[in-house]
Amino acid sequence: MTDDTAKPNARPARKRQARGQQREAQLLDAAADVFAAQGYAKASTNAIAAAAGASPGTLYQFFKNKQEIAEALMARYVERLYAAHGEAFAVGDAKLPLPELLDRVLDPIVAFDRANPGFHVLLADPGVTPELANAKRPAQELMFRSLDAIFAERSPGLPPEKRTLTVAVAIHMFRGLLPMIMAATENELPRVVAETKQALHAYLAPVLDASS
Repeated sequence: MTDDTAKPNARPARKRQARGQQREAQLLDAAADVFAAQGYAKASTNAIAAAAGASPGTLYQFFKNKQEIAEALMARYVERLYAAHGEAFAVGDAKLPLPELLDRVLDPIVAFDRANPGFHVLLADPGVTPELANAKRPAQELMFRSLDAIFAERSPGLPPEKRTLTVAVAIHMFRGLLPMIMAATENELPRVVAETKQALHAYLAPVLDASS
């Protein structure tokens, strides 16, 4: 025998939950736009609420402060990053010719970062709190672990300590050039990405091909 007394309240509860999830997503979308336009330090909760078409009081129903918004946004980005990097960091592609491997790795990452400028701002901003720095770590570690696995498969003769250093340098090279990629117009983008790949190829080829 079932308890029918709970049924009348079930659907309204689900509707309220769905509306809450939708509102939270709208706030995070707005936060991404505000962070991308103003940077993390200058962004305010009032600006985020206004961009979402919500009152500050509504925002505070979901997030205590700007940092909590940024942490939630970073968590959402990391989920999306896993999806994008699943395509980019396939170990089965490790033996491809290096120019093709760079295409397979970099093109999805560039597309992801260009589509999510707020993510780039949060990752690149050096003035974030220690808590937000911790929130960024999964995204950073994902890139490092994935690239390390590719290099290990491609160049098994490369000593682990040298491979670790090579991965770190390659990632920092890419991050150093990423502001140019983010700032490029659609017409400029292919040339900027091509130069980025050329720089990485010049660094990686002597190391990886000599140890393959």
